[in-house]
Amino acid sequence: MTQSRTLDDIRVEFDAPDNVPKDRIVDLSFANGSEPNDLVDPYEPFAWLNGQEIPRLLYNPPMRSGLGAISGSGRGNWVVSHYEDIDRVYSDNDHFSNAGTAEFQRLIGETFKSIPLAIDPPDHSKYRLYLMPYFSPSRITRDIEPRIRRIVTEMIDEVADKGEVDMAWDFGRVYPVRIFMGLMGFPDEMFEQFLDWEWDILHSGTLEKMQAALRGVLDFLRAFIAEKEANPDEHLVSSIVHGTIQGRAPTEDEKIGMVWFLWLGGLDTVAATIAQMFRRMALQPEIQRSIRENPALINGAVEEFLRTQPILSSTRSATRDFEWHGVQIRKGDSVQCLNPAGNFDPTRFENPREFDPERRANRHFTFVGGVHICLGAHLARRELRVLLEEWFARIPEFRPKPGSDTSVFPGLLSIRNLPLVWDVK
Repeated sequence: MTQSRTLDDIRVEFDAPDNVPKDRIVDLSFANGSEPNDLVDPYEPFAWLNGQEIPRLLYNPPMRSGLGAISGSGRGNWVVSHYEDIDRVYSDNDHFSNAGTAEFQRLIGETFKSIPLAIDPPDHSKYRLYLMPYFSPSRITRDIEPRIRRIVTEMIDEVADKGEVDMAWDFGRVYPVRIFMGLMGFPDEMFEQFLDWEWDILHSGTLEKMQAALRGVLDFLRAFIAEKEANPDEHLVSSIVHGTIQGRAPTEDEKIGMVWFLWLGGLDTVAATIAQMFRRMALQPEIQRSIRENPALINGAVEEFLRTQPILSSTRSATRDFEWHGVQIRKGDSVQCLNPAGNFDPTRFENPREFDPERRANRHFTFVGGVHICLGAHLARRELRVLLEEWFARIPEFRPKPGSDTSVFPGLLSIRNLPLVWDVK
């Protein structure tokens, strides 16, 4: 059922800062994917935020529970939902900063930065240039795609004759993490422990679990870095710690900052995308039929799945006082970009709620934008493309297992279990 909302439905009484107009204060907690639904397009409940009558700046009050309250970041924030405004926040480095983003390590007293995500220009570029060669399209094609294809064909062949698979838990959760761990050089036996730590950091909602997981993963990563310093190999962690940044060796804080950031970003974003992608195809079988009949659509289909499945929204902080859309923004104010609205903005995308694998000029915000566009975007795209290529070469039309729950959190939490079935000859 579509969750129809208006501004009047979500207005709240709150003692906001004096630069916040009272009519802009709304409760947008649902916009972080905290409410599940069973819609074919699970992001449809955000559609009303694209309306031209919606103020270009809304104000979401401080979080009283959950991660924002735990981390101390729950002071409230401005929210933008129109494509043009999101684009400005991601691109205007003079007015918006990414400093402090995803620095969960502060909860246990760590002071190193998450690199390069939490670094603003001009310093950002030296770290981006340091890491980007490892994620370039040419390197992915040459060095990583053969491993991607080997892993995905092996996994598909294991389930093809069974006629069913839990696409979220047994496939989506596993496939991209196996690739990531091989890229980094992490031992296979850490697979479940990594996912447990990551879940507790991002989704547990309790300070005690978050802190315990942070201590566990950072202790492991520091020991792993030390081992690679003593025994270099061909994997990414070793390359990071033995490289040079503008002619010098990276500092200890830079090493852990880069490895920690890659660890945090490499575990569940692609997994969530895969689960939602296959859910959409199972509920809307004409999509899988069109791709199966015309494999040339795969690249465009992947891009359209990404556009219609914006699992993350990103936040920046204002670097100075300035006026925007008739509102006074103050230095330090937080501004959240609501990608589940911006990716469907009708002023940017024709028929935005329609899934169109032949859509042109499909510049969406699922990988964010500006200088902080996702470092692993090329890798993620390749993983999804190879998966579709090999899946449709081996598996016939699939559908949800009868009686299964197909509800989804339209965000990073996504889907824990997605049983799919198909007919076996």
